[in-house]
Amino acid sequence: MGALRTGGPAIWAIAALSVVLLALILWKTWRLAVSGAFGGMSQDMLDPAGHGSGRGVRRRFAAASVRAMGNMPEAHAREEITRVAKRELAEARSGLRAIELIALIAPLLGLLGTVLGMIAAFRTLQDSGGAADPSDLAGGIWEALLTTAAGMAVAIPASIALTWFEGVTDRLRLDLEDIGSRAVTSRKVPALPSSMLRAGE
Repeated sequence: MGALRTGGPAIWAIAALSVVLLALILWKTWRLAVSGAFGGMSQDMLDPAGHGSGRGVRRRFAAASVRAMGNMPEAHAREEITRVAKRELAEARSGLRAIELIALIAPLLGLLGTVLGMIAAFRTLQDSGGAADPSDLAGGIWEALLTTAAGMAVAIPASIALTWFEGVTDRLRLDLEDIGSRAVTSRKVPALPSSMLRAGE
């Protein structure tokens, strides 16, 4: 609490961001776990008898792909597979922009707090006519630098979490692309282009 009292408004804003970041990381981890995004593909995922054996999002997409290829004309089936893939990927990536924003603005808030603190410290030095107590001046500078450290302390785990979540969603995108291509080629038609799935990111 002492750091919050001495760090000024910037440190309070950074503290609020840290709470939001923690909530986002926990929520996103839970959402990805529930959806099965951490899982992998099984060899019989497109087995018509099982209609998408496996877990979570990959199973849903495989089942949707099998149904589309079995019940729709080729062009409509390819559009439906792409639409479902985009929807699943958008759901998997939800919340990542907020984490990215925190990773960007936390160090900027820290820098802002430091600049404001340094301005206050040098203003004190000016008002004292150059006779300010060095210990008081050092204390003001220490308080100013505290916000920079706090901003970095929030930005670093935010960047790590963002990189991890993006890795999970990238692997999911590749798996959905593979499942969609297998579903299409199972009816002896050209494979689903990779650009169709990447366009939904």
